[in-house]
Amino acid sequence: MERVKPTKERRPTPEELLRDLGGRARLVVYLSSAPGAGKTRRLLEEARRLRVAGINVKLGAIEFKDRPDLQELAAGVPALEPRMAAVGTRTFPEFDYERAIEERPTAIVLDELAHDNLPGSVHAKRWQDALALRDKGITVLGAFNIAHLETVAATAESLTGYPVREIIPLSFLKSADEVIALDASPQLLQQRVRSGKIVRPEDAERALAGVFSEATLEMLRQLMLRTIDDLTMPSVSAEQVSTATAFTYADLDPQPYLRRVASIAAALDLKLEIAPCSGCDLALLERIARDLDAEVLAQPADPARGELGELRSSLIAVPAGPVAARLANRHIGRDLFVVGRGQTYIGETPLVTNPYGATAGDRMRVGYGRLTVYLGASAGCGKTYAMLDRAQQMKAEGIDVVAAYIEPHDRPETTAMIDGLEQLPRQEIVHDGIAYRELDRDAVLRRHPRVALIDELAHTNAPGSLATKRYEDVLAIVRSGIDVITTLNVQHLEALSDAVFRLTGTVVRETLPDGILAFADEVILIDVSPETLRERLRAGKIYPAERIESALANFFRTDNLLALRELAVREVLHARNRQRIPAPFERLLLSVAARKDDVALVKRSSRIAARLEVEFAVAHITDGKHENPDLERELEAAAIAENAHWIREHDVDVVKGLLRIARQVPETTVVVSGTRRTPQFFSRKAFARQMLDAGARELLVLAPRAASGEMQAID
Repeated sequence: MERVKPTKERRPTPEELLRDLGGRARLVVYLSSAPGAGKTRRLLEEARRLRVAGINVKLGAIEFKDRPDLQELAAGVPALEPRMAAVGTRTFPEFDYERAIEERPTAIVLDELAHDNLPGSVHAKRWQDALALRDKGITVLGAFNIAHLETVAATAESLTGYPVREIIPLSFLKSADEVIALDASPQLLQQRVRSGKIVRPEDAERALAGVFSEATLEMLRQLMLRTIDDLTMPSVSAEQVSTATAFTYADLDPQPYLRRVASIAAALDLKLEIAPCSGCDLALLERIARDLDAEVLAQPADPARGELGELRSSLIAVPAGPVAARLANRHIGRDLFVVGRGQTYIGETPLVTNPYGATAGDRMRVGYGRLTVYLGASAGCGKTYAMLDRAQQMKAEGIDVVAAYIEPHDRPETTAMIDGLEQLPRQEIVHDGIAYRELDRDAVLRRHPRVALIDELAHTNAPGSLATKRYEDVLAIVRSGIDVITTLNVQHLEALSDAVFRLTGTVVRETLPDGILAFADEVILIDVSPETLRERLRAGKIYPAERIESALANFFRTDNLLALRELAVREVLHARNRQRIPAPFERLLLSVAARKDDVALVKRSSRIAARLEVEFAVAHITDGKHENPDLERELEAAAIAENAHWIREHDVDVVKGLLRIARQVPETTVVVSGTRRTPQFFSRKAFARQMLDAGARELLVLAPRAASGEMQAID
């Protein structure tokens, strides 16, 4: 809804751009899954941007592939003169490293970083040129396809049937200042093959049956995204890291134990790491890790020794026993999953919490349109620009595409991308004297284009609108047979609210069900580095001037942006292969007391239960000593709002009363709040410890979060 218009974009000065390049030479690498994903185009666009801003940038090595559109982009950007290298009786142009050092531009563009340099070059490989240029004080913008990475090459060869001869070491990527994913769906790449933009038309069918088959492209895309995920570990506090660590012992059957931990990790959007203690069968753990998409830590560890402060995990899992009891009795700054020894239950339940599952099944029968979601880590990452860019390409190919609702935020670059596209009028709604301009669903249905562009999927519509949320309008349009391309920031996914708050300390007010991504035909990552996002924020491209400093100090901190980027990468990884998470129990039973913090705990636990698709109950056991009727009513209302079974009982022994309720459903795991204190010698034991001492088989101990008054909130 339009209420506050941002200020006009201010173009950054060359000095500011140099500052945002880090005040020093940088190596920026664009990584793609396959040819045709747009690497060369992105390099040229970045070169033009720097050129317009007054930065001395030169094209060092670019493959135009006989494409006029790429040559047009390169117009106006000076190129280094290549040297001519002799190969047998012929000569070929080659990047001239020595000339680049002599001319010393501020930045150089190097395409195809995996290229083997021709005889007479200073370095054997182009990626070595890139490292050497950075060492000499020259920023390098480069790109290559994931198949050339040493950790992927063997898999790529088996997928495509062709040898990969030009290899780039993983150490090169790790040494880069920024690595940006250029995501493209297999369907889009196949479309570009058919249109002759990647291979010659006469070779298209052979390419589509081989290197550009959907299965091969999807696997290469997964490998590219996983590489980005591995490179995006944020340097933040333990509770902010999106990792779970499961400690294993030699006397424990690891298979059922780790499967149960993997379920909780998946429900909390965490990557699973396995920490073997002394005596564990490492070969067996490696096999289990492959099945669970987990990683075995190289160094054996034992939580019974030393402090956990250095452990980079937001969830720790341990089997029930003395170590679990000690951890449950003190503040550890992260969640704790105490897994019952000998428990093997992994269940499937008939509950269905994704309301779009049936809709997705109907699509084959009723001819729905396709839904494409451009997903980013935060505002300003370029989702709208990318959507419009794709629309312009569609229009050039003769596809009927209209801009149904675009929010350019007064950004000149984005506004310019709308030129030439048909725009549908917005619907004006007046409520309480305030005029809102919203997406006009009926206008889209009447016009019935082949493709409709609809920005900001999580948007809350104005009061009086046909639908409460914009995603409901989008679903209605897709059901009518119209393809929709839309945009979304990862923090707006409802099931990620707890993860987003854990990572950023921010409560997101506008959310939508994460089932939307399962429903979508394509989920495309629009990747950008935290450094670039902060640069755009300072330049006034994201928020108005009065919000910039606050945003830089809070939500747009580098560690926050790294963490959100990690979440976005994982959501895209899971979107096409989203399966029901196997549940390690039938029911999640949350224990609450008459405390304000426990109201938020209800919603948090409900989301875990929803992702696992298990029953959820909230139990308040009172011994009559500390009554608070107002808070109890608030807790009950919160439970009912989350469709939980509310249980209130009186028992002189709260712990025994809770265990009695838990045992009414055999496969029940109890959730309790962790303690905020470190125990003293004579102090009372933490409630989680009391539960374990009384015989609780399994506990999920959730670390206390900030009180509501400490939270930030964003739309």
